[in-house]
Amino acid sequence: MTEIADLKGLRVLVVEDEMMVSMMIEDMLCDLGCHVVGPAARLDEAMDLARAGGIDCALLDLNLGGQPIFPLADLLRERGHPMAFATGYGDAGLRDVDRGCPVLQKPFREGDLARVLAELRAAVG
Repeated sequence: MTEIADLKGLRVLVVEDEMMVSMMIEDMLCDLGCHVVGPAARLDEAMDLARAGGIDCALLDLNLGGQPIFPLADLLRERGHPMAFATGYGDAGLRDVDRGCPVLQKPFREGDLARVLAELRAAVG
């Protein structure tokens, strides 16, 4: 329970193009006491949210309608925001520079999300 308590108030940028998956992630984040930023279903929308600030970390779908998420990952890295990737392909689609980031294998459970968010929270400080 301490792990979940530590997540309260964490501002998480959610980038996911599948509406039902996005809604499920939002529900999980709310249950964990996190604040959802977005969600964004398109890369340009996600980039705008990341540039606007007000986030602690991000949960990124690896592929948005055939468009790789890597420009956003680069922006988040430049700004010092930790991120995790949510994908059905494991870490197979990651670039070398992204290999140190946590990966949530879809489908995932709330406990898996909480564990990854605790890692990201530790990176935030």
